[in-house]
Amino acid sequence: MGIFSVPKIRAVSLCLIGLFLIVPLAFTADYGSGVTAEILKKTSATSNGQKITYPLTDKAEVTAMTVDLAPGAETGWHKHPVPVYAYVVSGNLSVELEDGKQFSFNSGDAIIEVVDTFHNGRNIGEVPVKLAVFYLGGEGISNVIRSEAVQKKEK
Repeated sequence: MGIFSVPKIRAVSLCLIGLFLIVPLAFTADYGSGVTAEILKKTSATSNGQKITYPLTDKAEVTAMTVDLAPGAETGWHKHPVPVYAYVVSGNLSVELEDGKQFSFNSGDAIIEVVDTFHNGRNIGEVPVKLAVFYLGGEGISNVIRSEAVQKKEK
């Protein structure tokens, strides 16, 4: 069934949702016997230092999905108007921001993605990048906005 078996996706999803809702460290002690929990990342800022904020909406919507990038593939320049969190299941990902800053993420890394900042993700390894991604948005709010320059080139 591969690396994305349903129980594994559920386990990763539950861990990440708890992590990204900034659950106190003491919460891990609330699990039953035989369960261990490890915080992958705890922060109040995105990868480039932006303060984390959540959209104001009465129609909250969470989208959980997987994203795969083949070796050498790129996401294309895009931005997110909502908070996005990802877990690198496998591979090596380089993310370039519109200001030229670059970040690298490897298997096992938690990513607190930038908000309202154009960026491009690129698989810099020889194996596919596999991401578990969580968008904290709202009904009718796009999770991804592609760069107009990229959209015009592709037409």
